[in-house]
Parts: sequence; C-alpha cells; structure tokens
Amino acid sequence: MKRFVITFFIALFLIIGIVIIFDVSEKIDNFISNQAPLKAIIFDYYVNFVPYFMNMFSPLFVFITVIFFTSKMAANTEIIAILSGGVSFHRMMVPYMVSAAIISLVSLGLNLYVIPRANETRIAFENEYVDDDGEFLRDIHYQIAPGQFVYVESFSGWNNTAYRMTLEEIKDNRLVSKMTCESASWDTAACAWTLRGYFIREFVDGMDDRITSGIQKDTVINLTIEDFYRNDETVETLTQRELNELIATQKMRGDANVMYAQIEKNNRFSLPFSAFVLTIMGVALSSKKKRGGIGWNIVVGIALSFSYILFMKFSQMFVYTDTLSPTVALWLPNMLFTIIAAVLYRMAPK
Repeated sequence: MKRFVITFFIALFLIIGIVIIFDVSEKIDNFISNQAPLKAIIFDYYVNFVPYFMNMFSPLFVFITVIFFTSKMAANTEIIAILSGGVSFHRMMVPYMVSAAIISLVSLGLNLYVIPRANETRIAFENEYVDDDGEFLRDIHYQIAPGQFVYVESFSGWNNTAYRMTLEEIKDNRLVSKMTCESASWDTAACAWTLRGYFIREFVDGMDDRITSGIQKDTVINLTIEDFYRNDETVETLTQRELNELIATQKMRGDANVMYAQIEKNNRFSLPFSAFVLTIMGVALSSKKKRGGIGWNIVVGIALSFSYILFMKFSQMFVYTDTLSPTVALWLPNMLFTIIAAVLYRMAPK
C-alpha cells in the first residue's frame, strides 16, 4: 500500500510540474498583454489549476503506478514468493484494492467539494486574462417557467444584449400575452433587463386586445445573463447541489445545454470508480514474470490507460449526438473495461 500510494502521488506531481511548465509557455503572451498580476497568476490560476489536472490525470497514473511497481516485484520474483508462501492471488489483491479505494475517495472528494470552487476562480481568471473572445449565440429557445417561453434571435456576449427577444405566456393551451422587443440589455446592477423598442399584446376575450408599446422599459423575468453562458466550463464551477438544481431547471426549460451539466454530474462519479477497474487490470497484466524486464508491461500499461481516457472523452460524443443517455455514455468505458479487467483477473492466477 505504501509503495502504491507514494509512487502514485510522486508520479502525479511530476507530471503536473511538466504540465504547468508547458501551460506557462503557452499562456505567457496572454499574461503579459492583459497585464495579469503575478499574485493572481500563482494563487488564482495555478493553485486552482493543480487539483483540476491532478484529478484529470489520476486514471492514467493509477494504471501506470500499478504496472510499474508490480512488474518490478514480479521481476524480482516477489510475486512468486508470495503465492508460494500460501497467500492466494485474491488475498494479494486486498492491499491493492484498499489503496485504490483511498485514491478513489480522494478523487471523489476533489470532484464534489474542492474542484468546483477551484474551477470558479480559475475560469474567472481565464475569462479576464486569457480568453478575450465574446460569446455570440443564435436561435435560443427557453421555457423559463411553466407556461412562459422565451425566444432570442441572437445574443452578443460583447455587450450582454439579446436581439429580437420574444416572451410568450400560455395558459390552458391558449396564448394570453406576447411581448416582443428589438433588443434587451442586461443591467448588472439591477439584475434586470432593459427592453428597447418593445411591443406587448395581451389577448383577452372578445375583440379588444390590450396593446402596449414604448421606447424603453425595465423588467424582471426568470432569465439571467448566466443562462446564456451555461457550457461545459461553467458547469464545472457548480457544487453537486447547484448542479442538480441546474439540471432540473434546464430540463423544465427544454434547454439543450442540459447535456453539459449531465455529463459533469456523471463524470464526477465515474472517474473515481475507474481507480478500481484500472488497478485490477494493472495487477492482472503485470503480476507474471516476463523475460526482458518491465519495459513491455509499461508500454502496454500506457497504451491501455491512454485508450481508456480517450474512450471516456469519445463517449461524450454519444451525448452530444443524442445517441445515448449521459448516464450510459459516461459509464460505458467503465463497464467495458470492467469486463476486460474481469477476464484478465480470471486468467492471472494461472
């Protein structure tokens, strides 16, 4: 267990150091041109950068760690000595699985409590000092409340303005009011929308509909500026409770961006579980003494771990294309590799 956990964290911190060096070289021009303070670069960005990438690379290094030191034990005939001493292969797996459980719990804790808050600060820094591109969206449809539907022809992130906005209210399958405006600007101080060139028509019984129009009007509706920015990055900043609330709200609205929140929710649990699967695979592949040393085992380990991470990223495409549900798509790599691990584990004692 000591060898497993220490080797894992040393390898992880080494690769994080290399990643930070490459990230600095890539973003240093942005830091200089946007005059990012050194304190913010270190504490707002890179301190919050570490837990995010530690968790991202953890499946890769769980597998490589197990392959590395188990192959070394096998090369030194330690595995043969353990089994010859009367210890079963299943009993030998116990410290491996306990170590995997420790790593899995650390990863789960990071996903649920540490990384969302760290991402909030990190992404805010990136938006201010690294990314200068504004959002521009088209043809947005939302149900902001039961019976209330919003349509926006285009939205500009440069000035936080929605163009050609329509708000319809429906009761008992009947249109009761419809508001249209040329543009609607978000007032950050008042947390409200400023409508320009608005036209409101209220449908009443008979022929006398009430019509109101004007040049400018301030109004509050159940739609905020954050709703236009919900993407794969912003959901990473939400706690588990906030994530569940967002999923419920977006499902009610019929918001297509709900897939980002659903992917993030499932990913937070599927990634820690991978520690168990990859540990079993690693032991099963490297516990047999091979002629030629541990080089081949390390090559196989790196290839399989990269294929696992690639498959996890590729499985998200099934959600984007609406082929599979987020739960099935995000757990598919774990299910497939669990079968592979079970077959290898069954063969390993022989």
